[in-house]
Order: sequence, then C-alpha cells, then structure tokens
Amino acid sequence: MPKIPHIDFSTLRNSLEEQVKDNDFALFNDLNSLQLSDKPERMDSAILIVCVDGSWKLGINLKEYLLEGGSVLVTLPEQILQSLEVSEDFSALFIVVSRPIMDTIFPQMKDMLSFFFFLKDQPNITVTNEEMHVLVEYYSMLFRKAAHADNFYKKEICQGIILSLFYEFYNLYRHKTPHVDVTENRKEEVFEQFLRVLAETFRKERSVNYYANKLFLTSKHLSRVVKEISGKTAGEWIDDFVILEAKALLRSSEKSIQEISEALHFANQSFFGKYFKHHTGMSPKEYRRQ
Repeated sequence: MPKIPHIDFSTLRNSLEEQVKDNDFALFNDLNSLQLSDKPERMDSAILIVCVDGSWKLGINLKEYLLEGGSVLVTLPEQILQSLEVSEDFSALFIVVSRPIMDTIFPQMKDMLSFFFFLKDQPNITVTNEEMHVLVEYYSMLFRKAAHADNFYKKEICQGIILSLFYEFYNLYRHKTPHVDVTENRKEEVFEQFLRVLAETFRKERSVNYYANKLFLTSKHLSRVVKEISGKTAGEWIDDFVILEAKALLRSSEKSIQEISEALHFANQSFFGKYFKHHTGMSPKEYRRQ
C-alpha cells in the first residue's frame, strides 16, 4: 500500500552526533540534520525551531510558511512537512521532541487545546530580541543538561525544561495571536481522545458513528462536543484528515490513483474520485497535474 514517506525520530536521532541527542529529544543547528526533502513527508515528532538569521520556506500540511530571522515555529507530531526553499544565510536552533515525550508533556499543559489551535492556524510568529534571548538560553540549558550522563535525574530534569520551553512558546503565541476560548475539561478530553483515535484510524474509518462507539458516546453527543470545541463537526475533521492524506500521497507518491484509493480504503477508484472532487473541486488526476 502506498504511504507518505515517514521520518522516524529514532532514525533522525541516530544520525546525529552523540552530544546533541537523547532517547527522548534531539538538538542541532543544521537544517540538513532534519532530513526533509521538497516532497511531503510525515514527521513522527514535534519540532521547535528558533530562527536566528536568513529564511526558510517550508510546507506544513501542504500549506506554505516562511520562517525568517527573529521568528520561531512549532510543528506537532504526524504533521506533513516539506523543505521548499532555504537562503544561504539560514541559521536556526532545532529541538526535536519524540512522540512519547509529547504524549507525556501535553496532558500536563493547561489550555493545551488553545495551543493546539494556535499552532494549527499560525505555526510561526515573530519575537523580540529579548524573547529570542530567553529561548536561546533554554536551548543552551537543555544542551548542557543532556550532556550530563552521570545525573541520576537527567531524564526528569530535561523533560521539565522541555515542558517549560513549551510554556514559553505558548506564552509568546498567546500574546501575538487572538485568544481562543475552549470549554470545560471534560469536553476538551473528549475532543483530544477523538483526535487521537482519528489520527490512528482515519485511513480505514470515515464514519462518525465508528469514532463515537470507540469513545463510548453517541454520534450526536460526539458531534456536538467536537463542534463546540473546534468550530468544526466530527465529520469535517474526518474529511480533513482523509483529504490531506490523499493530497500528500498524490504529491509525494508515484503510485496510481487506484493504489491510493485502496490505501485509503475506498470501495473503488470512482468513489474515491467523487469524494476527492466533492471536497477539493477537482479530480485526483487534476490535482496531481498542478
């Protein structure tokens, strides 16, 4: 079955120098270490980037963004990334955080969903020199602590620094982007669970009823909660995941449309074509030709 190329954290980490990596995260200042191409690739880790100089045009979920000196950017696990254009003077600090650590850190963050929506709509922001200095200090501290192999609590200390760093990023985003209101914790929890199950099974399941059953909810209740939290219905979230995957496969793969249709578990190529055109306004073949 055709799949979008996947950049695994362990593979990325093993390609780096010993002093800048850990089992849970990696630090480096060379874009080439990220191993991104101009084709859509799915990254299984979160990435925090502090751009010191120059510029980098990159794709996140098939949308183009420009990261320039004096700005920062955050991507989340399972997002689709592309490296499109890099200036000769591009300089940045990279912190790549593994999925297991993200699963540990994010539940500890207050208003995590607000941060999620900030990053989804605007993953990069400009910061002041003072704010840049603070982020560089965090990077330096994490670098130093990761190098202390004899520290019995190194893992806990590094995770604490990473959690603090995410809060610093979140604070910057809150001040530079419109505030997003979210509802009470139980509804947030339902939405988070829905997204987790969706990310794992959207290639096979496109029924709201399936996800409601997985969460022991009625379809009506799940749809209402998802709409209240995110402004989109559960069905729209499912369609967004499927269409994004289809677009990325059409761009990154030489596989036939029939094979892509099978990978996404459509009954046949015709049904896939109608579904794709309904949501994009063009056929898979027309999209691939763009």
